[in-house]
Amino acid sequence: MTDLAKRTEALIGQVTALVPDAAWVYDAIRAVPRHQYIPHVGQAWAPDGGIRVIDHDGDPDDWWNAVYSDTSIVTQLDDGATDLATGSGECTSSASAPSTVANLLRLLDPEPGHRVLEIGTGTGWTAALLSHLVGGHNVTSIEVDDAVGEQAGKNLAAAGVDPCLIVGDGAHGCPSRAPFDRVHVTCGIQTVPYTWVQQSRPGAVIVLPYRPGFGTGHALRLVVMPDGTAYGRFPGFADYMMMRSQRRAPGRPPRTSADKHHLTTHIDPRTIAYAPAGADLAIAALTGLASHGSAEPDEDGELCRLWLSDPGNPYSWAVVDWRPGAEEYEIYQVGDRPLWDEVVSAYFRWVSWGEPERERFGMTITPEGQRIWRDSPDRVVE
Repeated sequence: MTDLAKRTEALIGQVTALVPDAAWVYDAIRAVPRHQYIPHVGQAWAPDGGIRVIDHDGDPDDWWNAVYSDTSIVTQLDDGATDLATGSGECTSSASAPSTVANLLRLLDPEPGHRVLEIGTGTGWTAALLSHLVGGHNVTSIEVDDAVGEQAGKNLAAAGVDPCLIVGDGAHGCPSRAPFDRVHVTCGIQTVPYTWVQQSRPGAVIVLPYRPGFGTGHALRLVVMPDGTAYGRFPGFADYMMMRSQRRAPGRPPRTSADKHHLTTHIDPRTIAYAPAGADLAIAALTGLASHGSAEPDEDGELCRLWLSDPGNPYSWAVVDWRPGAEEYEIYQVGDRPLWDEVVSAYFRWVSWGEPERERFGMTITPEGQRIWRDSPDRVVE
C-alpha cells in the first residue's frame, strides 16, 4: 500500500467513527485525493485547539498530516486581504473537515445521473466528490469569490474533473442548468433562498447548514414538494461560515450613551449560553435575536460572557456575565428592547414543551418565506 493510500485509509477511519454507514462516500474520498485541492500554505487546527500555519514547502510532513486528518483548513482570510502565512483574521474560505463533508453528502444522498447544484465551490474538493458520484457534466458549482473560483477551476482541471463552474451569488442559483435533483450548500444560511426550491424538481433534496444566529448551527435537509414548497428537519450539527450576501455586521455592537441599563438576574447565564441545540432553535425562532458567548479567565478568575443582539438594530444589545460564587449576575443592556427577558422567556417556553431535541424541529419553505415548526408543520413556533 502506498503512503497516500495509507493516509487516505487513516482519514477514512477517522471519518467512519463520526459518520458511519456511508460506504459510498468513503469510496468517493478514496477516488478524489484531498491534497489535490489544498493550497501549499493554509491554516489548520492544532491538536491543542489553536490554529497553525501549514506550509508544504517549509514543513511537508506537517502539511500532509493536516491534509489527511479530519480537520478544516483555512484557505482565505478577510476575503483575501490578509496573508495566510503571516496573519490572523476572519476565515472567509476553507476546506471543510472531511467528516463534515461526508455527513452532508450522506444527507444529500445523490445518485448517478442526478443534476446537482452546489453553492460554494471553495477549493473544489466537494465539487470533485460530487462529480465522482453523479458525473461531472451533472454538477453546477457556484462560487462568489473570483480568486477562490479561479483557483478551484485550476485544481479541478489539474485533476481532470470538469463540472460547470460559475462565479456569482449562489443565492440566485442557475436557472439555465435547472431543474436540479440535489442542492448542496457549503456556506451558512439564515434565510433559505426560495430560488433553490424553485429551480428543483419535485422530490429533490436540499441540504444546507442553517445558522439562525443564536447558539449553534444546524444541518437542514429539505425535500421539494410538487406544490413548490419544501419541508425538512434538522438531523444534526453543521456550522459553516455565512454566505456573503447574508453576513452579519462583524465585531461587537457599537457603544452608545443613550438607553443604558444596568440590571441583574438570578438566572445563571450558562443556562442560556450552554443550552441544548433544540433550545437554540426555539429561542432563535421565537425572538429573532443573535448571540455569541465566551468563557475566559479575567482578573477575578473565570468569566463566562454571553452577548445578545438584535440583528435589525445595532443599538440594541446586551451582555450578561457569569462569575463563580455570584448570587446575582450583571446585565449591561443598551436600547429599550428587553433582550435578556425575551431570551429567558423563550428558553422556559422550550422547557414547558418538554425540552424537545433538535431533531423534533423542522422548517417549511414557501414563496412567502420560511417558518420553523415543532413535531409537525402545522405546529409553527411563533
